[in-house]
Amino acid sequence: MQGFHFGIGALVFVAYVLIDGMYAYYTLAVTQRKPLASATTGALMHFLIAFGVLSYIQNYLYIIPLACGSWVGTYLVVASHLKSK
Repeated sequence: MQGFHFGIGALVFVAYVLIDGMYAYYTLAVTQRKPLASATTGALMHFLIAFGVLSYIQNYLYIIPLACGSWVGTYLVVASHLKSK
């Protein structure tokens, strides 16, 4: 197991803020029947997910910034969506 690097941890956090924000947006786009937005968002999500998986395979401690980023990303998109209504 490789050591934990705060720079990589920060990148994992930011990546998962984006991923879960994109996932929330993806869900909204699918329910609103927007095929181009749904497809593009889904493809970008899977690209970023690969980065996270490769990081926590090397060191399970990267799951901590992953989970925190996931929470922040989803919260921001859903809160923003609620404010816009």
